[in-house]
Amino acid sequence: MKKSLIALAILSNFAHADEGMWMPQQLPQVAKELKAAGLKLDPTTLTKLTEFPMGAIVSLGGCSASFVSPQGLVATNHHCVYNSVAVNSTKERDLLANGFLAKTFAEELPAAPGSRIFVTSAVTNVSDKIITPEVAKLQGKARIDAIEKNQKQLVAACEKEAGFRCTVSSYYGGLEFYLIKQLEIRDVRLVHAPPAGVGKFGGDTDNWMWPRHTGDYGFYRAYVSKDGKAADFSKDNVPYQPKHVLKLAKDGLKEGDFVMALGYPGRTNRHRLPSEVAFTFDWNYPAFVKASGETLAIIARETKDNKDVALKYAGQVAGVNNYYKNRQGMLDSYAGSDFLARKTAEHEALKTWVNANPARKAEFAGDIEQVEKLIAERDADIKRDFFLGYAQPRLLNTARSLYRLANESTKADTERKSGYQSRDLPRLEAGITSVERTYDEKVDKALVLNSLTKYAAQPAAQRRASFDAAIGIKDGMSPADLAAALDKLYAGSKLGDKAERAAWLKRTPAEFQASQDSFIQAAVAMYPDSLKNEAEDEELAGKIQQSYANYMKAKIAFMKSKGQAVYPDANSTLRVTFGKVAGRDHGADGTTWTAFTTVNGVVAKATGEGEFNAPAKQLAAIKAKDFGKFVDPKLKTVPVDYLATLDITGGNSGSAALNSKGEFIGLAFDGTLDSIISDWDYNKANTRSIQVDLRYMLWNMKHIDHADNLLKEMGAE
Repeated sequence: MKKSLIALAILSNFAHADEGMWMPQQLPQVAKELKAAGLKLDPTTLTKLTEFPMGAIVSLGGCSASFVSPQGLVATNHHCVYNSVAVNSTKERDLLANGFLAKTFAEELPAAPGSRIFVTSAVTNVSDKIITPEVAKLQGKARIDAIEKNQKQLVAACEKEAGFRCTVSSYYGGLEFYLIKQLEIRDVRLVHAPPAGVGKFGGDTDNWMWPRHTGDYGFYRAYVSKDGKAADFSKDNVPYQPKHVLKLAKDGLKEGDFVMALGYPGRTNRHRLPSEVAFTFDWNYPAFVKASGETLAIIARETKDNKDVALKYAGQVAGVNNYYKNRQGMLDSYAGSDFLARKTAEHEALKTWVNANPARKAEFAGDIEQVEKLIAERDADIKRDFFLGYAQPRLLNTARSLYRLANESTKADTERKSGYQSRDLPRLEAGITSVERTYDEKVDKALVLNSLTKYAAQPAAQRRASFDAAIGIKDGMSPADLAAALDKLYAGSKLGDKAERAAWLKRTPAEFQASQDSFIQAAVAMYPDSLKNEAEDEELAGKIQQSYANYMKAKIAFMKSKGQAVYPDANSTLRVTFGKVAGRDHGADGTTWTAFTTVNGVVAKATGEGEFNAPAKQLAAIKAKDFGKFVDPKLKTVPVDYLATLDITGGNSGSAALNSKGEFIGLAFDGTLDSIISDWDYNKANTRSIQVDLRYMLWNMKHIDHADNLLKEMGAE
């Protein structure tokens, strides 16, 4: 069989091999660089997904994690378990503030509804099964429909083995496709999370910043049925026994040491067109930052006098804050940079190379020109519908999903739209359940009104007529008029009731159409137009997929001609990145950044309140130098966080950081603010990831939280 383009793309000069989020199967191609960097393992072992250490690496469906005990104990970031802590918190038992530790299996709490642990078992190149010769001849929506049909057939065959979740992921803008098979563990339980004064120490003030003193760690446990199969939550379930677990490092890290991170990075955008860069940084990110700031202010205003409601929105606030600061940091890095100019010059050089050869011109030139026009059309649609995305009540979105499910359920399962098949029901049901602890009508109404006012101010031609009719929007309505329309809409619905929402999961389209519930009525009224809009979007997406894939094929060939490696952008699939523990000669403020922070910095920052409210017993232990065996010989105290030259992004949160022997040395959880633009424009000099040091985790667990049961389980005692 011919080599995949991914394999061909990396048979080149690896001058930049320390950059990149590598697919495991690519690692033999960078074996020389891995060995030179300090890896003591055979690089080929990292290609074997069911062997050590890759067999211990898991996904949480948005964060990364790893097995650290034979009893299914999973280590990840505090901010990855944060919503589960929040869901289990009340004003009488505030686990967010005080932390949580289960001393026994029986004390462990169910994680947030819909929580999953995914264990990857196989990755298979299925490009020729997705883009068949027949599909290659199709365009627009017909192409998208055919691709989706092929994906669903592969997924259905893969999921015949009960308990597994399979997906087909796209690489290089739709040029290649891989089938990912994962064990889907559905019974996930919260085991341990330190107090917010440790796990979220520094809060949003320190987020994306250095020096950092955050103990960003937490633990889940995976449960399965007694016969070892994936199962829904049950008191009869038993801890999952993974085939491989990570061994805790006995020796501490020092500056210059090899380090690698294994996880599931979300999205990077290093192969984007110049027009996509311009649209993102000139319009999309600024609009997002403004909307996020308003969201945070509204939630703060509406929840300030109600602790229980504030806890309901704690997870959303944490997520919005994270991306708010992330996007603003990217904008700050972009401002005054030559990124767009360089991107434009690179793109022009590609086109010159293509046009210099008749065969290349015939193969690539038309699609390169076409994709630029199609992207501009897509960006215009995004801009038009920006406020609409924020202006829909949460329960209206719930009603729309329920009505779509009712309609799709009338079809054979293989004919249903992806996202509404039988395999998707647990996710949909979990979404219905999660409303109970993450929703408040007063807060939701305030958020919607803010965006609805902006949406309604747009000319009618830029609005969606079906949405306007369903909500009762007319030209010239004042904010007071819009508020009155919302009051009527919310008052006419019973979807705020958990049992009522659950009942609609089983109802027919006819029952929806006969309903007098205001949100259900609005969903039914909007449905025909939503299908029409979806078809238009898919027509455009099909054209983009065809042209973008050929553009990427041209780019790979062009870069290969110059001896440059081409790794695929991150897409939430398993990746490996490697580098070393390293500070920076100069931080953004002109100061030197050391590679490690220590507990001395916790004391220096602690204020006793707000984001810097370190637990009193932790401060006392630091003052008493009660450090036990966790003292770094050079630092003379306990290290907290460390910098490394790892190429990570969102989704890498919770990734296991491993040393040269493949031993666990901490958890990746952040990057520095001036380097996060590397999602788009990798900067070798600036890029630094931030990891919580294993020694800080263990010291807190031993001396502060007395989590002796977990320490023994992990082999730390």
